[in-house]
Amino acid sequence: MASKILKERYVIQKQLSKNAGRHTLLARDLHTQQLVAIKLLIFGEDFHWDNLKLFEREAQTLQLLSHPAIPRYLDYFDVDTPTGKGLALVQSYIPAKSLEEWLKSGRTFSEAEIKQLAKALLEILRYLHGQQPQVIHRDIKPSNILLANRSGNSVGDVYLVDFGSVQTLAARKGSTITVVGTYGYMPPEQFGGRNVPASDIYSLGATLIYLATGRHPAELSQDNLQIQFESIVNLNPDLIDWLKWMTQPSLNRRLASAGEALKALKNPCQQTDISAIRQKPFGSRIELKEGGENLEILIPPKRLTFWSAFWILIGTFWILIGTLFCLGLLLLPFISIILLIQTRLELGVFMMLFTFGTVPFGYIFFAALCGVAWGCIETGFRATKINIARNQISVAHLWPWYKCQVAPIMNINFSEGSMYIRHSMAISGQEKYYKTIDFYQLTPPEREWLANEISAFSGGKITVVSADNKYVKIPTAK
Repeated sequence: MASKILKERYVIQKQLSKNAGRHTLLARDLHTQQLVAIKLLIFGEDFHWDNLKLFEREAQTLQLLSHPAIPRYLDYFDVDTPTGKGLALVQSYIPAKSLEEWLKSGRTFSEAEIKQLAKALLEILRYLHGQQPQVIHRDIKPSNILLANRSGNSVGDVYLVDFGSVQTLAARKGSTITVVGTYGYMPPEQFGGRNVPASDIYSLGATLIYLATGRHPAELSQDNLQIQFESIVNLNPDLIDWLKWMTQPSLNRRLASAGEALKALKNPCQQTDISAIRQKPFGSRIELKEGGENLEILIPPKRLTFWSAFWILIGTFWILIGTLFCLGLLLLPFISIILLIQTRLELGVFMMLFTFGTVPFGYIFFAALCGVAWGCIETGFRATKINIARNQISVAHLWPWYKCQVAPIMNINFSEGSMYIRHSMAISGQEKYYKTIDFYQLTPPEREWLANEISAFSGGKITVVSADNKYVKIPTAK
């Protein structure tokens, strides 16, 4: 295809790479005389509709990005080749070798250079994940990272390329799951089609491990899905711990964002401080289970303390008293009738009037009493289950003898002493709250821990949605 001209503008110089149904070409733009990279998607025998979806998404995403370390979008058009019709995406060309090529040529990377690379790539990820909607690369690996202009103690200019697997929040909504990535660099959740910013963090960590060991992560041993590399490297223990933190198999234990990763890398002494908010508070009986597409949080009943037992006894006592009182009220009409039959008219009429005037108020009093008493009893036995799924969050209150499934909810309020969840629905374009569920007393460390766990699972920090900063919204799992 060399010397062929596309769109009467781009003169093909050579082929850079070739995959199933895809070609990457080096060309010269006759309008600017600059070298450009052209990606071709050919509708041939190897074509799959998923390839078209990803190709179009790559073009749309690159149009929205503007970063010196990311190829610039230049053009997009239809092509007609001898092997079939297709599409062409033109990007700026970066004359640099990939990390994969550098390693294969015999280059090694020192600890200082690994840290420089890590910081540069984390800054790129912070830019991508900070977009609206968030941009998840999904295929960070040595062959997709370019390095140029090495000089002195500088590792050189770092570039992140190949956005052919990119995913965005907008693309996830209402779409089918497309599993992409490279084995060894993909985090466990990505095999289930779920991607969050922490997924790119894992891939970057695996890439850095490759630089430190010279071996692809898939070639290294694993322990409970955790990459084992510390015995074959000569790195500072702080950096080893940081890389292990980056590549934690569980989202709940992995660094959640590029910002957190940068902070931990620059200040190793603060790694414990950052991880503390991701650790389950000591003594907490809250259970958290992550199953790919779902995060389940079970809040058990409170421990039976002296005061909870006291209030349970008080509630039970008043329910018994109220029951006896109501039984007594039921006897009043019969007593009045007996008095009337026995011709004790005045006393009988008085009893009838007393009955009709007292019974309604008695039952109202009884209902209120039972409500208060039941509240004392049920808080001693009630457990709560929160289930965060791909597109909704639901809550169930569990008792030993009863289960109540609550409708999907969207908002959580962490207030002093309690955690509340409020239902919400859109009416005339505005959000209206219509029901509150109280999760009784949670300790401040438990509330903070739950907030961070939900944020990590959902792929975004909890953000305020009300003017008075009282209610906060958690993004649903993607």
